Amino acid sequence: MLTDPLADLLTRIRNGQRSRKAVVTSPPSKMRERVLDVLKREGYIRGYSRVEGEADALRIELKYHQGEPVIREIGRISRPGRKVYSDIKSLPRVHGGLGIAILSTPKGVMSDGEARAANVGGEVLCRVF
Repeated sequence: MLTDPLADLLTRIRNGQRSRKAVVTSPPSKMRERVLDVLKREGYIRGYSRVEGEADALRIELKYHQGEPVIREIGRISRPGRKVYSDIKSLPRVHGGLGIAILSTPKGVMSDGEARAANVGGEVLCRVF
């Protein structure tokens, strides 16, 4: 059993891109799928699909631009031992707005830009650049 499934997902993506893999797999969960939805909407991954069958898994297609990974850094902010919350006025800007922060809000999981547009704050899950 994993203590932090989201950190596991981010580590799988980070390790997959460092080793130049086209596809990585991860155990499925609703939170992981919502985070992958945001990464896909923002253009950081090509897409993902749920593989049904004997071993359920999420199949994540990583994205590269001119041979370099699109995701330069990806890391967890809020952890099981230390939750980090942010209101609308103090939402973090990642690298001056070039990256995104992914938040869990009352309106669902969304990027910091989407949260500003929806005028909601929430738990800051991770940052991507």
